Parts: sequence; structure tokens; C-alpha cells
Amino acid sequence: MSVAVEFSTIAEMFDNISKKYATEKRPMLMHKVDKKYRDISFTEYRRQVELFTLGLASLGIAKDDKVSIISENRPEWIVADMAIVALGAVNVPIYPTLTPKQIEFIFNDAGVKLAIVSNAFQLNKVTKIVADVKTLQRTVVMNEKDKTDDTHVFGFSQVFILGEEFEKRHPAYFQDHLTAHKEDDLLTIIYTSGTTGNPKGVMLTHRNLVSNIKASADVIPFGETDVLLSFLPLCHSFERMAGYYTAMACGATVAYAESAETVRDNLLEVRPTIVTTVPRLFERIYSRMMKQVDGSPPIRQKIFHWAVRIGREYARARKRGGASTLLDVQHSVASKLVYSKLRERTGGRIRFFVSGGAALPRELGEFFEAVGITIIEGYGLTETSPVLSANRLDDYKFGTVGKPIAGVDIRIAEDGEILAKGPNIMKGYYNNPAATSEAIDKDGWFRTGDIGMFDAQGHLMITDRKKHLFVSSGGKNIAPQPIENLFLSSKFIDQFVLVGDGRMFLTALIVPEFDILKDYAQTAGVPFVGESELTRNEKIKKLFEKEIQSLQKDLPTYERVRRFELLPQALTVENGEITPTMKVKRKFVEQRYAHLIDKMYENVT
Repeated sequence: MSVAVEFSTIAEMFDNISKKYATEKRPMLMHKVDKKYRDISFTEYRRQVELFTLGLASLGIAKDDKVSIISENRPEWIVADMAIVALGAVNVPIYPTLTPKQIEFIFNDAGVKLAIVSNAFQLNKVTKIVADVKTLQRTVVMNEKDKTDDTHVFGFSQVFILGEEFEKRHPAYFQDHLTAHKEDDLLTIIYTSGTTGNPKGVMLTHRNLVSNIKASADVIPFGETDVLLSFLPLCHSFERMAGYYTAMACGATVAYAESAETVRDNLLEVRPTIVTTVPRLFERIYSRMMKQVDGSPPIRQKIFHWAVRIGREYARARKRGGASTLLDVQHSVASKLVYSKLRERTGGRIRFFVSGGAALPRELGEFFEAVGITIIEGYGLTETSPVLSANRLDDYKFGTVGKPIAGVDIRIAEDGEILAKGPNIMKGYYNNPAATSEAIDKDGWFRTGDIGMFDAQGHLMITDRKKHLFVSSGGKNIAPQPIENLFLSSKFIDQFVLVGDGRMFLTALIVPEFDILKDYAQTAGVPFVGESELTRNEKIKKLFEKEIQSLQKDLPTYERVRRFELLPQALTVENGEITPTMKVKRKFVEQRYAHLIDKMYENVT
């Protein structure tokens, strides 16, 4: 499938799509109101965008002005975004998890003129820094009850009212501005969360995003009959391009999850056909599933493991050209007994999941394939709008990120770094020409910072981040990510951070999967009060020693973990330990837990 209308700018895409489906009865958007999903039609959405655009115009927002959105996923996010687009202003989206100090840096660097926030919590962040951001003039809050008496703060519906008044004086303003955009106009500045230092503002144009939308839609087929469940942050380039712009361009319906924590329930309510997600979701689903299997009667465990084995054999046979009659029958029985029940937990209508943002462990992909759930993994960066490569439904290989999408050239540098070139490569970093010239060479090749290679069939394989490669004190080059993914396959491990750059051997900081660990402790008769006590218990430590030794038995000696420490709480975005896309801020974590790391290297012989 491909996009439903032709367009060269995001504004033109919105204009053509909302007109094409103006008489459609099916919803464009779905969101939870008073514990029930409510529909928003294409026509209703267009009218909201129109009024909000005119309201922003009445507040003085014009072409090239910087407007920031700080909000969780909700319809108001994309109403505000498309209004900013319509005016020719520049959206500077911000993760709602950022602190006031982090927001202050971005506001000042970008020169943000107006902020749109979701609620009192986000408004309070802006209020704290408003005196230190000279360009900031006004704030709009989506939740009406959170509006204050401050004359510089407006409610979302107030902007609609301002738009209605503005429309009476300027009836052609909206359509005139909607059609005035050029492909190379700046569309957005997305500040990379980064694992070190201040974030950099990635400048993306209409051409960047449009080229990526069209190429992605050709290989990952969204259509008019699809319903997408959206829960990844819209401020992240992956969800914005795939779960918002591409879904809209293909005429699909988008339903918003209430939060990342409610996805399991929302899957059953919405019954989506496609979900864009990150590997963390599959890790959680797998952990919960295995917990239930381990607690079931032996006969059910036996049936489950038999069904998974048959599913693996069936998947391999299909790739070779077809399954035998016996395997077909066995697969049909396994589907009725096991696979169908697992698919019901996703709503029963899933065609496929799209995974991005981080590497999907091969074992997870193969497991879900075996139980009849297809995961299509892609690869890209904010700087590349973001997709560079993707597996296809008819050509996928776990452990790879697929083949380059149309218009994108990828090559491997002599040192193994992945280089990319194409119409989706960013314009540069805002206010940072030095960083731009470091990232993009004179011939237009973007340095991804990832190490990789192509396999014999042309699928791209990512081995690690260039800057994350460890060099042991013995001179061995070690890629931490594949090793970490190996240990994350354990049902007892929630988060795993490998340590060892410049050290004699590898160690690890481990966050247990506490729900499963508590069940184990109760069964094994291990007394505990709280998670901290569990991590100090010698029997629990022995459990993890045994688990680690079992998992790493096939690794070379220099890639094996010799010592570890269990952490009593998860690494979180709020504590600055991981990025909003769940990537570990390795240096920060190593600094925070330096005392534990030093302890692991004491008394080395």
C-alpha cells in the first residue's frame, strides 16, 4: 500500500486527506473520555485545526516562530501541531518528563515564543522558568481547569474562541497559509534526548518528513481499514512520523492509549490492527506470559512449549517454501490451543507490530513469530526523519533491521560506522554548525554513530553504537548491546547495564523483574520485606549467578560477566538514568552507581 493522497508538504497532506475523507463516518481519532473511547471525525479534526490556527494567529504567531508542545499523547497534541504547521511556524516538541532546567535550555536555544502544555504540572514547569526565557510570551494549557489568572496563560478552548473572532475578519487566512508552504521550509526542531551533554536541536524540513512518510508507507503497509494504537511519545520522531503523519497520510484511524501503563487494557478496548512500539513492550508481554506459564499445571506447560516449538518449525518451513501436511495440521491445532488465546490479548485483530527506537532481541522476534504475532523492525535516527531501513512483511529477518527504504543510500565506512544519505537527512543542528559539520560530511553522508554490516541478502545488521564500544584493558573490542540483549531474555531480569570499558573484565548492574522474583522468593521460602531486602538476599544472588552462567555459557571468556550488583529500583527517565526512548545513559548510570562498580572491581586477582 502507499499514501492515500498526493502531497509535497505536511500542510498539503493534511489539506488533501481531510478533504478526501470529509464524508467518512469512521473516526480519524479515538481517545478516552470519562472511561470510554470517543471518536473524532476527519471533518471535526480539520475544523479544530482551522480554529486553533486562527487563534494562534490572533496571538501573534507567524511563519518561522518557534512554538513548543509539552504534553502526553492526546488529540490536542496533533491539533496544535497541525495548526503550527499551517501557520508556517516551527514545532519544538518536548518530552513531558523533562525538568524545568532542561526545558529552559531548549526554550532559550530555540527561541520559543509560545508554549502549549497539557496540564497544571507542565504549566508549573513553564511558570518556573518564564522569567529566564526572554522570547517566551504566552502559554496555552489544554486542561481548562488548570488555567490560571495569569493574563499570559490561555485555555485551549479560549484559543478556539479567538480563532472564531479572527476568522470573521480574515475568512481566507487559513486556506491561504495552508497552501503557501515550500518543501524546504523548516517544519520542526526536535531536541535529541542524548545520553551525554546538552541536547542538540535537529532541524527537519517538509521534504525530510514527506520523503520518509512516502517511502515508509510503501514498505510498511498502513491502510484505510487499519486502526493504530498510539502510546509512544508524539514528541519522538518515530511515533510522530509513523503513528501520526504516516497513519494520517494513509487514511488510517489512530486511537490513543491512556498511558504506557494501560496499553494492555487499551489493546482489548481498541482492538487495533497495527501498533508502533519499542522492544520494551514485547519484553513485558513475554515476561508476563512466561510467569503465567510457569504457574500453570504441568500439562498446560507441556502444551505451551510444544506449540512454541511447532510455531518455530512452521515459520522456518514457510521461509523454505512451505510446510508438510503433518506440520500444517500440528500448527492448526497449536493455533487453536495456544496462539489464538495469545492473539486475543492484543485485541484479536493485530496484523503486525512495528518496532523501533532500540534493537529488538532476535529471540523475542522469533518467539512472537512462533505464536503467530509478526513484528516488523526498522532502524533510524531523529536526524534521518527517522527511518533508514526496515524489514518487510514478505522479507524480514530477525537480528537485522531490514533493507534501506526507497531514496535512502546506506554504506559502511572503513571503521564499520553506518553512513546514510538521502532526502530524509536533516538540515542540520539548530544554532550548532560545528556539530552539523561533524555529523554530515561534505558529500552529504550522515554519520549515524552506529556500527553495522550487511548480510549476504542485503539486510542491515546493527552491532552497537560506535561510542559505546568497550575496549578492555586487555585490548579486546566488546560490543555491549548484544550481550545486554542476551541477558534481558531472562525472565528474572528487567534491566541490564554492562560495565567494563577500560577494565580487566565485565561486570553488570541488574534490575530484577521484581514481580517474578517475588513469586520465586515465596515459592523458595525466601523471607523478605520490600524489594531492597530481596536484592541483598544471598539465595537471590545465587539464583542470579546461576542464571548468568547459564545464559553466557556460549560467550567467549572476555565477553562473560564475572561480577554483578542487583539494584533495588528500576532505572527511570525521571531520575535521568534512561532516555525517554528507554536507552540507558551509560555514563550517567556509571557515575551514579560508581560505588557499586568500584566494589565489583575490588580485590581483583
